[in-house]
Amino acid sequence: MSCKLQWDVKGILLDITGVLYESGDGAIKGSVEAIEKLRHSKIPFRFVTNETQRTRPDLVAKLKSIGFSISESEIFSPGVATSAYLKQKNLRPFLLVHPELLPEFSDCDQTSPNCVVIGDAADDFSYENMNKAFQLLLKSENPILISMGKGKYYKENGEIVMDLGGFTAALEFAVGTEAKVIGKPSPDYFLSALKDIGTSPSEAVMVGDDINSDVHAAQKCGMKGVLVKTGKFRESDLTHPVVKPDAVVDNLAHFVDSLLL
Repeated sequence: MSCKLQWDVKGILLDITGVLYESGDGAIKGSVEAIEKLRHSKIPFRFVTNETQRTRPDLVAKLKSIGFSISESEIFSPGVATSAYLKQKNLRPFLLVHPELLPEFSDCDQTSPNCVVIGDAADDFSYENMNKAFQLLLKSENPILISMGKGKYYKENGEIVMDLGGFTAALEFAVGTEAKVIGKPSPDYFLSALKDIGTSPSEAVMVGDDINSDVHAAQKCGMKGVLVKTGKFRESDLTHPVVKPDAVVDNLAHFVDSLLL
């Protein structure tokens, strides 16, 4: 039996991987039904993801294949946001990203790059590619490094694997610059999603499996942060020395049931 969350919630932000489905696996039990319950409740929600190994259309197709009914407009993804930022600022990127994400940047001018964009490049995080990014930044009078998220790790095929944050930190250290983060844990990323549903941070909840990039980052924006015990969750998260989630739930279904009781 779930205990009711006595919160007046006007909007919800949801992580995707580790909340809706496990990477390399299908939907997490009850998550498809939980999303439908939220739709019927009329509480507006958006998905905020740091997924940079596939485009937003591919992500939607993946979610549909495992039972979810979600539209592209409901998903905030770093690739789409970064592409828009590059065009707005007239930046020409050197892309250190996963090959599957390249279509998101097809309409960006990439001649004579004047900035570096880094995502979860996975096997493309070679010394050669990292060094190319380093050299471009080092030669720039005002080096511009854009990181699509800054997570420490995530769960894939049942194992905890390194996320792009460590690679971003390496470039920051080597060049002596600070990356602009587009994606979680950037406050602007959360606030853009909240603006889209017309909700203020004090009336919103973020639900995720990352104690830092989801829960803590949301709390610093003024939202409540809910930690799910799925995805990359580890028992040590419950005794984190700094972050104290507003609620800890077994999974998304547990959260939705507790909220809507």
